[in-house]
Amino acid sequence: MTKAPGVAGVPYPGGMAVTEDTLRLPPEKPLRRGRRRWWGALVWLLVLPFAAWAAVRVFGLESGFPAVQLMAFTPYVAGASLVPLLVALVTRRVWPAVVTAVATVALAACVLPRWISDSAPEPGGPGLRVLSVNMLFGGADPGTIVGLVRQLNVDLVALQEYTPEAQSALRAAGLEAVLPNAVSYPKPGVTGSAVYSRFPVTDLGYRQFPSTFGQARASVAVPGAKDVRVESVHPCAPASSRLSHCWEKDIALEPAATPDGAVSLLLGDFNATLDHAKFRELLDTGYRDAADVAGAGFDASWPYDERWFIPGVVLDHVVADRRVGVGKVSVHQMPQSDHKAVFAELVLPKA
Repeated sequence: MTKAPGVAGVPYPGGMAVTEDTLRLPPEKPLRRGRRRWWGALVWLLVLPFAAWAAVRVFGLESGFPAVQLMAFTPYVAGASLVPLLVALVTRRVWPAVVTAVATVALAACVLPRWISDSAPEPGGPGLRVLSVNMLFGGADPGTIVGLVRQLNVDLVALQEYTPEAQSALRAAGLEAVLPNAVSYPKPGVTGSAVYSRFPVTDLGYRQFPSTFGQARASVAVPGAKDVRVESVHPCAPASSRLSHCWEKDIALEPAATPDGAVSLLLGDFNATLDHAKFRELLDTGYRDAADVAGAGFDASWPYDERWFIPGVVLDHVVADRRVGVGKVSVHQMPQSDHKAVFAELVLPKA
């Protein structure tokens, strides 16, 4: 029986033997190899920034300018990380796909929980409805502030960048008729601060930071509740290399939570988001971010100004110690300011 041609060592009808050498594929052309290497390098160049960002966010490694500023945009980076993952999968780059998938999952784990409500107001204690407003050099519309206080039945409002002119304008708009008790430190520029309350207050002074920024401090006597200590928060902004260091120092001087003493509330413009390690360190002393608890952690408060073309981030917060229940949290437009106002319904522990 004649063997079929084409098997190694068996001659074709023409007489040429088929050997292992004649079965080998032709070598890949150098140009094609070069293109594959370039594609691989490009995919890695697309992947590595997202992997680095995830590592910085997870381990809290951001420091200095512009890293501190950029970290505020982590939710957008988390969404954008799907792009290099898709590119790696389409181009069949296994290791870039693995690295990007790990980065995407890590970033998602950091940002998605703030979209999910994880607590309801605790029953039994008195409620406290609070509002925080950055007035932008005192220029925020006083009628809108007073209107929100009336509309939302606000019990306490914290004001930042509170100037003497703002104090007069708010008085003329009727704020003191609704919230008659105040701890007020009006100052020119951006360092003024105030707390207005429906309930009696005790002035605890003005917390002065080395940066010249500062915060009004008040003890508020809410009927049926433990003593409530409130600060109108405003550390300096990390807007440059020099200011990023003053921001770190100011944040570090914010008061720690007092879970066994008076109830602590921090309301204001922290110039920080949940993606900043310094802010998370403050929360770890015993606080919770109200918007994070209520599932409203993606409701951006800055910038609110037609002159800006920057994706919105959450710089303004209502922060309360862990004994405080959290209900609704919302943000509201504030004409003549670059920030939105932040409103929260809180439930205080019983006295």
